[in-house]
Amino acid sequence: MKKNITYQQENQLSMAEFREILVASTLGERRPVDNTARLEAMLRHANLIITARNEGKLIGIARSLTDTTFCTYLSDLAVHQEFQKQGIGKTLILKTKAAYPMAKLILLSAPKAIGFYPKIGMSKHDNCYYLEPLNKLT
Repeated sequence: MKKNITYQQENQLSMAEFREILVASTLGERRPVDNTARLEAMLRHANLIITARNEGKLIGIARSLTDTTFCTYLSDLAVHQEFQKQGIGKTLILKTKAAYPMAKLILLSAPKAIGFYPKIGMSKHDNCYYLEPLNKLT
């Protein structure tokens, strides 16, 4: 299905397109796709969004937060299911890293994608922690 795929930085993406690609990629299973205010905030506060489009249709996204010199947190990497296994995710990662090459690129893998990242040369880090509800902090 790979046709004319274009990649670009697109920091003004619409919430509707963002929601659509999350759902089409299965990442929507772990994102608040039914909370438009939250999705809009996720887009508004991201400062690096790289997209992949096929003949104008959004088929992939890498949404990140970065300080541009030390770290880039790639918080969403989503490729439409019909376009997976064609190198689009890898290209989105490469273009994200290339935007700020001095910054270490960091991400948390979706369960279905754990095997993907080592295959493309990313290193696993065992010392990651996260906190969701504030009341869990003791």
